[in-house]
Amino acid sequence: MTQRGHHFLNIPGPSPVPERVLRAMNRQVIDHRGPDFQKLGREVLAGCQAVFQTKSPVVIYPGSGTGAWEATIVNTLSPGDRVLMVETGHFASLWKKMADRWGVEVDFVPGDWRSGVDPALVEAKLSEDKAHAIKAVAVVHNETSTGVTSRIAEIRKAIDAANHPALLLVDSISGLASADLRHDEWGVDVTVSCSQKGLMLPPGLGFTAISDKALAASKTNTMPRSYWDWAEMMKPNADGWFPYTPATNLLWGLNEAIAILLEEGLENVFARHQRLAAATRAAVEAWGLEILCRNPKEYSPVLTAVMMPPSHDADVFRKIALEKYDISLGTGLAKLQGKVFRIGHLGECNELMLIGALSGVEMGLSAAGVPHRSGGVQAAMASLEGAKTQNAPLRAVAG
Repeated sequence: MTQRGHHFLNIPGPSPVPERVLRAMNRQVIDHRGPDFQKLGREVLAGCQAVFQTKSPVVIYPGSGTGAWEATIVNTLSPGDRVLMVETGHFASLWKKMADRWGVEVDFVPGDWRSGVDPALVEAKLSEDKAHAIKAVAVVHNETSTGVTSRIAEIRKAIDAANHPALLLVDSISGLASADLRHDEWGVDVTVSCSQKGLMLPPGLGFTAISDKALAASKTNTMPRSYWDWAEMMKPNADGWFPYTPATNLLWGLNEAIAILLEEGLENVFARHQRLAAATRAAVEAWGLEILCRNPKEYSPVLTAVMMPPSHDADVFRKIALEKYDISLGTGLAKLQGKVFRIGHLGECNELMLIGALSGVEMGLSAAGVPHRSGGVQAAMASLEGAKTQNAPLRAVAG
């Protein structure tokens, strides 16, 4: 049956693309060696620094977040180098597999997929490493598979407390521009991200923000690279150019997306995501379902992963919700397949959009016969009203 009206895309990325961004990309391709492009190149490179909250270079690749991971590995590490990683979920595991392929020796600490990186564990591991054999600590900021964030500022403090020179490499693919991430202030050496999450663009761009320390490492490491070489990108970037044909129309969209974020103000962007996430959790709790993330300090503002009751398949529920109510929800990945579904509330999302999505979830739970209590949407509304009207005067009701 053909669905009418608006499709609700509530996966944790790709996220919906704002109309302003779509219009910005809807233009004829220009000469990427001409003056109009040089102006665009300079604007987007400076704008990226604002969003990453850094004065350091941000390299933009035509590629994916996975490509930006690879760029980080090949520019900072050498074969045989040791890296500390923690199994926080599916994407931490994928990053580990990539490092293995490049001949990096990974100290991979097992995890339960319900918790972020423990800063105390990082400090203990690095304190034991008296020879400073560990060259980097690589962590996922917002684990998209689980709805769990890791406390990056605390991890930086743990590295410093151990008096260890390891680089801090952070995957903020789904965190950037949705969850607070301060590249400079938090002492991150490389922040990895991509276009289709908080930046509200189609897939196709990967990013690495690079500290002076990481840049110095790139000049002495021995990993082979060509396409991903920071030096080859940064030379022409200094004047707004790229060493090869860039994704021109995506860069027009990126420029507009950055303008949208800065008009709202990054602090307001982060606060909005926190409000929407709190409302989503209020709905889940009212339904009597369990949130996958164990620690409230690590709740993601980007998405909420919800555990299914025993003997109920999350993918069956997702299929019914899509067919009946035209809502796309995130699937469980790897060992969470069929056990959880994920509600994305990132990017171009506001209160009314969220309430519509949660209504679709609640109706979908009923249609799929998933045991739950009613009232989740009302609980979310109450959460949003409370966030908006704390200490507000009483309102008269017309009658």
